[in-house]
Amino acid sequence: MIRFILILLCFVASPVFAQDTVDLKDIEKAEQYLQDLKTAQARFVQTTHNGAQLSGTFYLKRPGKMRFEYDLPVKDFVVADGLFIHYYDAELEEQTNAPIRSTLAHFFLRKNFSLTDDLIVKDARYNDAGLLLMQVVQAKEPEAGSITFGFRKEPFELVKWRVIDAQAQITEVELFHLKTGMKHDPKLFLFVDPNKKSRQAGYND
Repeated sequence: MIRFILILLCFVASPVFAQDTVDLKDIEKAEQYLQDLKTAQARFVQTTHNGAQLSGTFYLKRPGKMRFEYDLPVKDFVVADGLFIHYYDAELEEQTNAPIRSTLAHFFLRKNFSLTDDLIVKDARYNDAGLLLMQVVQAKEPEAGSITFGFRKEPFELVKWRVIDAQAQITEVELFHLKTGMKHDPKLFLFVDPNKKSRQAGYND
């Protein structure tokens, strides 16, 4: 089940029809919002390329840290500890990891979110629902994948993102009840192997 998350945060939008024209101020507002977003927590619904959906709780602490905790009975989770992203597959009872910089999550978790350096806006538009959709790619490797951020206009707020990986597979995450500015328990962003934990608990019994 965790396999589809290895692309992390994936996105290509269906065709949409703009109702408002995007100008430079809209892009600058989105850029500043992401730069200022340091901590967050939200409920989420994740939709994968094959239409499967999972829900859970998302935690963010920039730079470098985040966690996707899925609702039971799913026991998979994803955690970024500042250097690596760890993916735990409960069914296989194993974890894989990758350096954050080698994944599309780096777009989101980097310390400084700037659209004037190695990231560029490939497309920006308002859809029929009035959301600002801003597709971002790497300037030097635009075909390596993209992330499209979706913002509500009033109040201006991140409500979704869609990731497209290098194989053109899509994963979309929609956020609900987003809260920002809180302090998170640092333990949220540490990878703890559930297998070792359960074995230790059994040994102590």
